[in-house]
Amino acid sequence: MGTFSGKTGVVMGLANDRSIAWAISQASYDEGAELAFTHLPALSNERRVKRLVEPHSPKVVVPCDVQKAEDLTAVFEAIGDAHGKLDFVVHSIAYAPPKDLTNPFVETSRDGWQMAMDISVYSLVAVCREATKLMPEEGGSIVTVSYYGGEKVVPGYNLMGVCKAALEHSVRYLAWDLGRQNIRVNSISAGPLRTLSSAGVSGFDLMRKHAARKAPMGRNIDAKEVAGTAMYLLSDLSSGVTGETVHVDCGYNIVGL
Repeated sequence: MGTFSGKTGVVMGLANDRSIAWAISQASYDEGAELAFTHLPALSNERRVKRLVEPHSPKVVVPCDVQKAEDLTAVFEAIGDAHGKLDFVVHSIAYAPPKDLTNPFVETSRDGWQMAMDISVYSLVAVCREATKLMPEEGGSIVTVSYYGGEKVVPGYNLMGVCKAALEHSVRYLAWDLGRQNIRVNSISAGPLRTLSSAGVSGFDLMRKHAARKAPMGRNIDAKEVAGTAMYLLSDLSSGVTGETVHVDCGYNIVGL
């Protein structure tokens, strides 16, 4: 029996086989979990995700635009109908309009700000509100994905860095609100990984080279290392941990120079 035998989770934000969300999904399957998935509404996204998860025959693979309350309601109703409960959530969702992401932060547009914050931050709040309705009396665990640009200025990360700062503090407030229900909320601050999202970050390859030079371990991480930490945070092994941002970056964040 695996750590997650008898457990049901939902993975939100799966894009392709290079996603952090997919690495976490694979590790969850290895530990015996049943998973539901959401994908962006476009048909191309649906085909890509369904092709990826098909070998595991998930009961729920549904489109979700997190800016639409009705989409979120439909997602969790589908999970409730198929599984009857929900033990954990993986929230791996972030977006900023390309122009607002590549422009200097001072040039961020009002519309770009609102969209980026809505999708990258408020979506976690909305997801928590819906997900907790399905969590059993013994509680559950919710994990989101962040990056060091939410703590310090990372040139090129711009608007998304401010979104990650808001995301990490939202984790703390959500942890407070949900803690008495034994629902834990944490985030993983992952080192730079090549994903679909990172392709839109200006100077991303330089970020990776710098991270490898600066990190105490002298290298970059891979997605499996993020997945390993997610397994800890989603499981009972971390039953006393909530409101935390756990760095998985080969120690990059501890070095000042």
